Amino acid sequence: MEILIIVGVFILLLLLIAVAGYVKAPPDTAYLISGFRKPRILIGKAGIRIPFLERMDKLSLKMFSVDVKTTDYVPNAEYINVKVDATVKIRIGQSENMMTLASKFFLNEGESMIISRVQDTLEGNMREIVGQMRLEEMVTDRKAFGERVQENAIPDLEKMGLEMISFNVQSFSDQNNVIEDLGIDNISQIKKGAAVAKAQADRDIAIAQAQAAKEANDAKVQSEMEIAEKQNALAIRQAELKQVSDVKKAEADAAYSIQQHEQRKTIEITSANADIARAERHAELKAREVQVAKQTLDAEIRAKADAERYRQEQVAQAELFKRQKEAEAKRYEQEQEAFAAMKIAEAQKFAREQEAEGIQAVGQAEAEAIRAKALAEAAGIDKKAEAMRKYGEAAVVEMVMAALPEIAKNVAEPLGKVDKITMYGEGNSAKLIQDIINGTTQVTEGITAGMGIDLKSLLMGALGGKIAANAAVNNEEK
Repeated sequence: MEILIIVGVFILLLLLIAVAGYVKAPPDTAYLISGFRKPRILIGKAGIRIPFLERMDKLSLKMFSVDVKTTDYVPNAEYINVKVDATVKIRIGQSENMMTLASKFFLNEGESMIISRVQDTLEGNMREIVGQMRLEEMVTDRKAFGERVQENAIPDLEKMGLEMISFNVQSFSDQNNVIEDLGIDNISQIKKGAAVAKAQADRDIAIAQAQAAKEANDAKVQSEMEIAEKQNALAIRQAELKQVSDVKKAEADAAYSIQQHEQRKTIEITSANADIARAERHAELKAREVQVAKQTLDAEIRAKADAERYRQEQVAQAELFKRQKEAEAKRYEQEQEAFAAMKIAEAQKFAREQEAEGIQAVGQAEAEAIRAKALAEAAGIDKKAEAMRKYGEAAVVEMVMAALPEIAKNVAEPLGKVDKITMYGEGNSAKLIQDIINGTTQVTEGITAGMGIDLKSLLMGALGGKIAANAAVNNEEK
């Protein structure tokens, strides 16, 4: 029984030890347990620490941001005093060896203590790299500067169990404003390049705009030319139609103007006569008043004189008004006559043009008629020639026989105009007849020589044929 009690107490003790020594490390902190057993590290997992026999130390695994600045100006490779401001990200190494090393320096220490211990080391490495580089290299290529600082600082940090995550340069400064001068030069170069690029862009834009404007103008000119051609054709057609309508309108306007002028002239003359009649009536009334007022003395005489003078003035004004109206009517009549004459002249001109076109058409028709007549006559001559070829010699003989009396008439015609012929010697009358026969013979011989036709032979043949035909008819009758 006692043994069971002892065993139960021992088990209870073990449970109490286990509960009291149970630990669980978070992911950003390493628990180092050492003492009774072999040292071990817990990161993000649980473990048992034997109370009073083992201890537990903590090591932060968080990433620290270290602000690294050169405390004073550092001469670079060009002996230009430079200050550098940078930010470095570091943390405890994740390997067991790195944690073992870090535990020797930073065990159970806070973030600020770790940062203060590594700032001097990082500043020293940064000052060393500044002394090796030119100012323009550092300013223009901060990445290369940071990489060189990391290469120089990583071995020193590893000796402390630390890792460098990143190195970022915040700014550079110098005592003589060299960096600012470099910036001004770069700004000038950039502005120069930008100005050149802008000028080239403006030039390209201007060229493109000019090309677009040219194409637009070409299209506009082409469109306007087409519109002008259409409008020109329309205007020509409208002018042709207007010319016809103007002739009709001119004739109507001329007749209307003449009639209107006559009416206006009649109205003006009537109006002038009415004015004269009113003036005369008024004068007569005044005269009666004067006659009635004759019985008064000087007042009546002056009234009569005034009335007479007023009457004369009214008559004179009426005459003047009448002459003015007649002059205006005459001038208006002349203007209307001139306008009517102009319209009539235009109408006559158009009529002449139409008449000329009609004459031209008639001439063409007559020319066609003459041409048709000539063709018809030529066809008739061809038909006549064809008939002559068919009739042959008989037709020729017939034509010659028909022409012989006319030939003889023409030969003897001069003798008919002679009043008296006196012949001397013998046989004069017989000689005259012989001359007439010789003239006729010369005509027939001329036909034979010119046309190659022997009229004598043709006549003899025709007579012989006629005699033979008559003889055959007589024999048949018998």
